[in-house]
Amino acid sequence: MKIAIPIREALGYAVASACALVFDMALLWLLVRFGRVEYLLAATISFLAGTVVAYSLSVRLVFKQHRLDDRRTEFLGFAAIGTAGLGVNAAVIFIAVKYWGLYYLVAKCVAAGFTLVCNFISRRQLLFVQGRAVREPRCAKI
Repeated sequence: MKIAIPIREALGYAVASACALVFDMALLWLLVRFGRVEYLLAATISFLAGTVVAYSLSVRLVFKQHRLDDRRTEFLGFAAIGTAGLGVNAAVIFIAVKYWGLYYLVAKCVAAGFTLVCNFISRRQLLFVQGRAVREPRCAKI
């Protein structure tokens, strides 16, 4: 399968993701610092909140084509892809903090790089590229 990625979409998605990441990291910091929430739980909460920001900016500013007609279903797909990325996000943060001794916000930046690329490719190909036209089967005329 050939994947064509327009530069404008990739850059726009990177900007939308950067905005979502800033929101994500600010919420992460607030939850850990003032909410006294354990860093992995806080990272999960902030990651999911960032998903809402990323979706909103992506559909408004980046992706003009939609594979699905129902925006609720599209958001659920967007969130499901993001949730799959959450596993990678949590694993990278855990390893970076526990084994590499990184500060949790630095670990979050490392994790963001991994999830950005995977999420963009998955979301674009599964949700924001027009699907091939489905042809109805030809039936013999009787």
